[in-house]
Amino acid sequence: MVSDAELVSLCQQGQQAAFAELVERYEKKVYNLAYRMLGNGEDARDLVQEAFLKVYYALPDFRGDASFSTWLYRIATNLCLDVLRRRKNKIAFSLDEPLETEKGTLERQLPAEEEGPEVIVERRELQIFIQELIGTLPPEQRLVLVMREFQELTYEEIAAALQCSLGTVKSRLSRARRALKEKLLASGEPFGSTLRQKQGKGGSRV
Repeated sequence: MVSDAELVSLCQQGQQAAFAELVERYEKKVYNLAYRMLGNGEDARDLVQEAFLKVYYALPDFRGDASFSTWLYRIATNLCLDVLRRRKNKIAFSLDEPLETEKGTLERQLPAEEEGPEVIVERRELQIFIQELIGTLPPEQRLVLVMREFQELTYEEIAAALQCSLGTVKSRLSRARRALKEKLLASGEPFGSTLRQKQGKGGSRV
């Protein structure tokens, strides 16, 4: 597979197909980040377009001091934070559309053959509820949580994208996880059985 660096070089030579390949490679990742941060599919799609538009016009000056993915995440995260600042940090979560991931919607991802309808519905409700709780976190905590738990970036990648220290990343992530757990337990919602099932099966992180 052609590397990101090679595609960037081809873009700088004016090859549009190379840019299309970069978009295809990272579009879902950026969308997932934006959706988890903003909580709304329409806003996330708008942000993806704006992010890649910025990338397109800035590529001629890109010198590779950071990897392309780090640079792209930096652009996307800054755009997310700009949107949240305009909203006064409030998430505009939509219950009318399915939660999206890089692997598809949660309806396609979660059900298993041995699970009954009640378990599937409960898991769906849990995912929605947790997304709402994530939206109550301060933007900086929300961002590192999304990048680590949903984007599965390393601490080093997150630090590079956010231009902060590893210690800052770990501290924000620890506070975010603790706050999310406390909010979930304090909510009184009957999701404990689902959480135990997910932990017992070694399921994916929420």
